Amino acid sequence: MRRALIDNWALFLGMLFLMVGNGLLVTLLTVRGNTLGFSELEIAIMQACYPLGALAGTVLTPRLIEKVGHIRVFSALASMVSVAAIAHLLTSDPVSWGLMRLLAGACFPGLYVITESWLNAKTENRIRAQVLSVYFIIQSAGPALGTAMVALPDPKGNLLFGVSSILLSVAIVPLLLSNNRAPDYTAPDRMPVRRLYKVSPMAVLGIVIMGAGVVAWFISLPLYALQNGFSEAQASFALVVAMVAAAVSQYPLGWISDQTDRRYVVIGMAAVSVVAALWMTVDARPMSILVGFAVIGAVTLPVYSILAAHANDQLSPGQVVPAAGTMAFLLQFGQVFGMLIGPNTLRLFDGRGLPLMLAVVGTVVVLIAVTRRVRSDAPEETGEVRPTGVIGIAQPGMLQAEVYAEDEAGPEPKSDESSHS
Repeated sequence: MRRALIDNWALFLGMLFLMVGNGLLVTLLTVRGNTLGFSELEIAIMQACYPLGALAGTVLTPRLIEKVGHIRVFSALASMVSVAAIAHLLTSDPVSWGLMRLLAGACFPGLYVITESWLNAKTENRIRAQVLSVYFIIQSAGPALGTAMVALPDPKGNLLFGVSSILLSVAIVPLLLSNNRAPDYTAPDRMPVRRLYKVSPMAVLGIVIMGAGVVAWFISLPLYALQNGFSEAQASFALVVAMVAAAVSQYPLGWISDQTDRRYVVIGMAAVSVVAALWMTVDARPMSILVGFAVIGAVTLPVYSILAAHANDQLSPGQVVPAAGTMAFLLQFGQVFGMLIGPNTLRLFDGRGLPLMLAVVGTVVVLIAVTRRVRSDAPEETGEVRPTGVIGIAQPGMLQAEVYAEDEAGPEPKSDESSHS
């Protein structure tokens, strides 16, 4: 494992810069938009432009990589996301900010695809699961660290946008300095949503609905905290706590779902989120908000990984990679609605609209999971949950998907030469 870290340091470092820079920018835009007087609707539309751009980027950038290669595409996309970050300093209106979010959303999928495919090509099968664990830690810790940086002093309001742009620009350096050649790349086939729905309605519906719920609290939590008397530093800290809780809970909840019908675990997690959300509607003290959203983060963000595993349990190895792209697309589709709805619930029901909306989302997921459990049995053979960072998810999840496929296909057969040694 130590050798893998040494061999892949450039890719890990580049991905860390990307995740920190993106996590900082997402939270910073919400907080600064509120300071500039943007309405909740304007903030929601501005932030929703990111997954809208990602819907296009998920489809287009893999084809672009095939045509002109990893390095050129990565360089171009990294430059454009850096431009998008720094451009927020030049304007202060929601329209131009929304256009920059659209541009960033279209570029980030390509950056993730290139990093994942390069990492996959450089990783041996025997240690790929360990490398994936490090990759997940970066996916989780990067956005959390970026969000925490919002609390840094910034008297003129320019420093943090500049820091975000620098981080996104520097992300390209480790990859360019890597002494390994770019791997061959073929854009993965697509599995239509209709076909995936026939295989696993639970996965399709659950990913869209819970994806909307997760991004709704991720985008709206700072605003909700500010609305309830938090300072900007305290609001960003509340979001960091929720993200850390979500990262910590991934492994134990994934392990539990490996031991039983995954739908039971989804039902339990969604039910806990409902209880936590309803609790915050009657108790809006700062500590209740901090603990309530930590619980909601811990039981909602891992749902994507469990639903993806539930779908993969029913797929053949050859279907896993294209299905991963479809599920990532569905996640972005759900996030569009979450970003539009979340901030606009803040003033509803005497300021308790956000937790009530999250309670509704959890209830709907419970009903879907119960219905599917009644209508169908669990797969006889199941794989293993692979934790995935949903916020800033690497599109289209190539590395995770290929690990699934290899595990289902079994270990590679030994050559005649190795069998005689």
